[in-house]
Amino acid sequence: MTIRKALTIAGSDSGGGAGIQADLKTFQELGVFGTSVLTAVTAQNTLGVHGVYPMSVEAIEKQIDAVASDIGVDSLKTGMLFSADIIEAVAMKIKEHHFTNVIVDPVMIAKGGAPLLQEEAMEALKTKLLPLALVVTPNIPEAEVISKRTIKSEEDKKEAAKVIAALGVKNVLIKGGHDEGAVTYDLLYDGEEFHTFTGKRIDTKHTHGTGCTFSAVMTAAIAKGASVRTAAEMAKQFIQAAIEDGINIGSGHGPTNHWAYRQRGGC
Repeated sequence: MTIRKALTIAGSDSGGGAGIQADLKTFQELGVFGTSVLTAVTAQNTLGVHGVYPMSVEAIEKQIDAVASDIGVDSLKTGMLFSADIIEAVAMKIKEHHFTNVIVDPVMIAKGGAPLLQEEAMEALKTKLLPLALVVTPNIPEAEVISKRTIKSEEDKKEAAKVIAALGVKNVLIKGGHDEGAVTYDLLYDGEEFHTFTGKRIDTKHTHGTGCTFSAVMTAAIAKGASVRTAAEMAKQFIQAAIEDGINIGSGHGPTNHWAYRQRGGC
């Protein structure tokens, strides 16, 4: 039996709904062994982020080296990186260890509005990290910031995807959770063709960690040998189930149900 390994390089969410915690839960649900590199600790619950405490660059580099030198990495995802220094260090280590299946979730703002990426770090994200990525998975507000374009329509989404792809990333997946209407549209651009994945919008405030979980599903699927398109389809199904079968935890933006996909017979 071959055990596939997926690495998450991200922040800790003390509320358990997003970040490292959501990623490791997702990896486990999808049958891959999860490892982690902690970039920051957040004091967080469903009501918001109450503090952000970044790790040192040295601590992040040592964690990556420890995982790479012993356990190995079949795929990895990045989440909250916070600063330009951290982004540059992670990019350097990706190149040093010859990691190829890199999924970038460009985490910028928490559900409650707290900034999770310093403004001056955007240039490092675009020039240092995205050219190393197999996939980047922005939501619509993140795609607007990266592409410097307003997205109001599917055509806007396609144009933004092309702009982001021009930064060097091989595949751009713009998530449609911020779409208006009864249906959400995730758009995948592979540099040549567009592929759309649709889902029914669920009327709920319990969507904390959906972005982290979505990219974690893709990371796990790719670790197991799935194509980017198949991984995107699985991520859409996983998130749809996780939102629909809500667990209603907390008084604010609660987490999704990481068990739902498997309970429905997925995997």
